[in-house]
Amino acid sequence: MFNRSSAPAASTEARATAPAPPSTAVRSIAQMAMFAALVAVLGQLPAIPLAGGVPITLQTLGVILAGAVLGPWRGAGSIVLLHVLVAAGLPLLAHGSGGLGAFAGPSAGFALGWIPGAFLVGLITQASWPLRPWRTITGAVLGGIVVVYACGLPVMAFQMGLDLQQAALINLAFLPGDLLKAGIAVALTHSLARAYPAPFTHARRRRQ
Repeated sequence: MFNRSSAPAASTEARATAPAPPSTAVRSIAQMAMFAALVAVLGQLPAIPLAGGVPITLQTLGVILAGAVLGPWRGAGSIVLLHVLVAAGLPLLAHGSGGLGAFAGPSAGFALGWIPGAFLVGLITQASWPLRPWRTITGAVLGGIVVVYACGLPVMAFQMGLDLQQAALINLAFLPGDLLKAGIAVALTHSLARAYPAPFTHARRRRQ
């Protein structure tokens, strides 16, 4: 005969043996790994070489998305993870470059500038919830373009024996493409925020 007293015990046992949901830390690490992989994949697409040895790639698009979607800390963390893997020898930057030598060329400052760039993108974009388009645009331009250029131009000028003005003139060719990538990142960010807001934890804690 069915023992009714055993039903609660069986239910309790089932709950005890059910797998626990992933912790916040595990989710954060998984999200950072995913965006590090995205930036790496974008670096494997054909790059357009320009004078000065700094190629036009889509990786900046991934950097802006990392900051805008994950927020400042996890966004910057995803780029730090990418650079750790590159330093370990994985060919994850443009033209399949990797190893410590990837941080010694004219484009090294731009790549390292992705870290503070992603942080600023996330800080501005996710200042409140729901996201505001003007904040996302501001974050993408200031973090994804201005900060990256501010880090990259001095290194490029030093490596090539140029002054900052000459390096800036060379990099004017990048500006239209970077503005286009920023616009695409803004559109993708707001589409994702509407369809799947879960990753935007930094902003959702600041709900207005």
